[in-house]
Amino acid sequence: MRLRKSGPSVPLCVWGEMSGSVKSGLFGAPKHVAAARGLAEFQFGRPVIMRSGDEQIAVLPVDGMPDESLAAFRLLCAPKRPCLLVTARRARALGLNGNAPAGLAIDDLDNAADIFSLAADAQLTRPLDVIAPSPIASAAFELAKLAQRLPALLACAIAPDAVQACDPPLTPIAVIVGKPDFARPVPLRLHSACLTGDVFGSRRCDCGDQLRLAIAELEHHGGGIILYLEQEGRGLGLANKMRAYRLQDTGLDTLDANTVLGFNDDERDYGVAVRMLQMLGCTRVRLLTNNPAKLDGLAHAGIEVSGRMPLHGPINSDNRRYLTAKATRAGHQLDHVLGAAGAAALGPQSSREP
Repeated sequence: MRLRKSGPSVPLCVWGEMSGSVKSGLFGAPKHVAAARGLAEFQFGRPVIMRSGDEQIAVLPVDGMPDESLAAFRLLCAPKRPCLLVTARRARALGLNGNAPAGLAIDDLDNAADIFSLAADAQLTRPLDVIAPSPIASAAFELAKLAQRLPALLACAIAPDAVQACDPPLTPIAVIVGKPDFARPVPLRLHSACLTGDVFGSRRCDCGDQLRLAIAELEHHGGGIILYLEQEGRGLGLANKMRAYRLQDTGLDTLDANTVLGFNDDERDYGVAVRMLQMLGCTRVRLLTNNPAKLDGLAHAGIEVSGRMPLHGPINSDNRRYLTAKATRAGHQLDHVLGAAGAAALGPQSSREP
């Protein structure tokens, strides 16, 4: 494996194909090793090189980027000037037309904070100079999302002597409750990890409530499965969920906050959950969820969904707007939330009406 350094101040790992030696796969397939290293580099805020055909670009996440890394990246790209790659969702949030990723020119005097504002602020006053993005942009965004970084990357074409970083799979956890009968439909909860709700009991969402309700339901039915998926914040990651919370505090709902940051309104992928069920020998389930998209995702992948059990947690002043957005905009089956919202809209007089 070849290693190339971009300069003294920021390490840039670049990897190629292993040699044909019989020892090349001792520690895993070369493509999987490369994928894991690419993911690790993004998680540590370091750049990687991605290649498609004859084109190669260096890409660097901008969230958490210090000015020192920005300076080193500019040095790597010299004499060319890097641009900021943003997703089509983020481009539309900035008022740009089109349904494709965009490249935004950055000035030589822009510091790390200036560039991050281009990537994440709800409103901008500076003019935007749009340039054509690299065709590799979509793959770079996928790597950023898997690393749970903001899908906004500094990018620049580089000399053709480095190699690609690939997308690694997510690693979930399966929790078997009791002794479920796999010959019958097994109660199943697909639960996306939520540190704020599951661990700290945040009132801004119903995640922790749903997890506790699911565990109680599985015990009541004699057992079942919980797939605890590493998909914090609807697949955005913890840091980006905190950024979305900040935008929600300015008036956006949970879906719009995600798209302003450049994400889809829901970035979760249930393909890995399907594979886990197949490995467990579970092909028939009763799903504990309020989200019909989960039913559709499993059904399309060949898992027989024989029923659905709702999980309705308590409504409070902190999660009411969040739950209402899920019910009215994301199609979650939360009629009790809509009923409560209607009653609140009627006001105190509603209790005196016949």
